Amino acid sequence: MLDLFAPIKCLLRQEPVHVDNVVFRLHSRVTVLLLLVCTILVTAKQYIGEPISCMTDSSIDKEPVNAYCWIYSTFTVIRHLKGVPGRGVASAGVGQALPRDEAHHHRYYQWVCFVLGLQAILFYVPRALWTIWERGTIGLLSRNLETPFLGEVWTAERKRQLVEYFTRTNLHSHNFYAIRFFVCELLNCLNSMGQIYALDVFLEGQFRRYGPLVSAFVAEKNPHDRIDPMARLFPKVTKCTIHTFGPAGSVQTHDALCVLPLNVVNEKIFVVLWFWLVFLACVGCLAVIYRYTGWCCIHVIVVFSQRWTRVYLLRGAVRVLERSKAECVVRVFHFGDWFLLYQLAQNVNPIVYRELVNEIAEAFARKSFADFV
Repeated sequence: MLDLFAPIKCLLRQEPVHVDNVVFRLHSRVTVLLLLVCTILVTAKQYIGEPISCMTDSSIDKEPVNAYCWIYSTFTVIRHLKGVPGRGVASAGVGQALPRDEAHHHRYYQWVCFVLGLQAILFYVPRALWTIWERGTIGLLSRNLETPFLGEVWTAERKRQLVEYFTRTNLHSHNFYAIRFFVCELLNCLNSMGQIYALDVFLEGQFRRYGPLVSAFVAEKNPHDRIDPMARLFPKVTKCTIHTFGPAGSVQTHDALCVLPLNVVNEKIFVVLWFWLVFLACVGCLAVIYRYTGWCCIHVIVVFSQRWTRVYLLRGAVRVLERSKAECVVRVFHFGDWFLLYQLAQNVNPIVYRELVNEIAEAFARKSFADFV
């Protein structure tokens, strides 16, 4: 069984270079890993165990009944969802169906594994897009500088090259780099909210309130007085009607009782997904609001205007940095330059980063601000 999860071990490996942030990794790594694990569990259940097992009279073989009911769907009777198993109903939603009774047909469980796999792909798309746009910039700038042994790596020549990169050769040329990252962050946020809507459509309007309903039902002291939302969405026992021809050519109706063990897994998966997707949507919205607060549009998107936040974050990344030097760097840098420098902090040795920022600040201090405009 553990061999089934071997293909996704790559998502557990430590990345050599961090080109994103924690919120981004929640979407592109944690969520993708969660969805792939769920996909494998559902698929393994389908191919290792029987996804459906139906009981009917002895006049018809069991295997054709199982195949027919799995392909053409099963159903539950809405009127019997509140029934107590063993007292008038065989299970929640399974009882005598009268002509006036409303039946709920369950077809979506056949597509669960495909939907989960598609979700995993969609959550990875922003990361794949950012990997293409980033083009290994952070990796090239931070090569071999994360090691604690800096004797042969952090030389005067390497320091001079990095300082010149930020102060001369590529100064004010990274705004598009930052904008691309924000586009990917926005895609993460929109994707998590769009996934909630898409699952609600897929599950016939029952996913939107699935998490709160399950929580309320579990906390209920007398749950038999209420409809179990998990039994409504993913019933473990259902009905199936099969029509065949008898020996004389007349139509015969067979009523089957079907057990769906796969739905025991499905109902738990979608409870977890509801809370996780809501959490991702909230975190993603906060990240986007945090990024875009202070942006304004005058024909095009201009640079981030709140300099004091950049000073605060830069000093937090360097740990020991004079405020005057941080203000000097932020005053000269455009937002894209600052963003690239800030991203570099999580990929290099803290000593290297502190010396680099100090050297950049001193280089700017030796010239007037007009020289950089």
